[in-house]
Amino acid sequence: MGLKLFFKRDTMEAGCDEAGRGCLAGPVFAASVILDSKKIITGLDDSKKLSEKKRNDLRKEIEDKALSFGVAMLNNMEIDKVNILKASFLAMHAAIDKLEHEPELLLIDGNRFIPYKKIKHECIVKGDGKYQSIAAASILAKTYRDEFMQKIHEEFPDYGWIHNKGYPTADHRTSIRKFGATKYHRMTFTLLNDQLSLEL
Repeated sequence: MGLKLFFKRDTMEAGCDEAGRGCLAGPVFAASVILDSKKIITGLDDSKKLSEKKRNDLRKEIEDKALSFGVAMLNNMEIDKVNILKASFLAMHAAIDKLEHEPELLLIDGNRFIPYKKIKHECIVKGDGKYQSIAAASILAKTYRDEFMQKIHEEFPDYGWIHNKGYPTADHRTSIRKFGATKYHRMTFTLLNDQLSLEL
């Protein structure tokens, strides 16, 4: 059974999702997408279930066929200031700000959200595997963030960001222990399991 196109028919809905909440380095990205019911996009799903090639192919199709979309980010310093949960919501707000059409309903992936203006919202746990607009937002947020991490990998190649994308893998933590933290690391996160010998 495929993902649903609408939560509520005859309503301009924007799906919203983020990428990078659990990372040790880099920004959190968010996207908001209003799909066009007349332009079907086949294969939409939770971005984590798709191959990198499939995500990138779908990104182009989403950008071509969506009625409107917006992508935004909050960097690691902003995350450290407000905490990652709030940063995720603020990034979603910034993505919604970029939409060319004002939605009547926001479909939020997850169980919490900070209300945006006076627009109604629905929080949907694992919504990126249930609704096409949220899946589309998850794909945009993921691909834009991966692109950013690949770019800063060139600046700091010792951390393996081209592979781990800033997530807390064993090799990433080994590199932090060996080389210290960079300007892209989130200093309010537990960068090392023991937080010892970390050079800030």
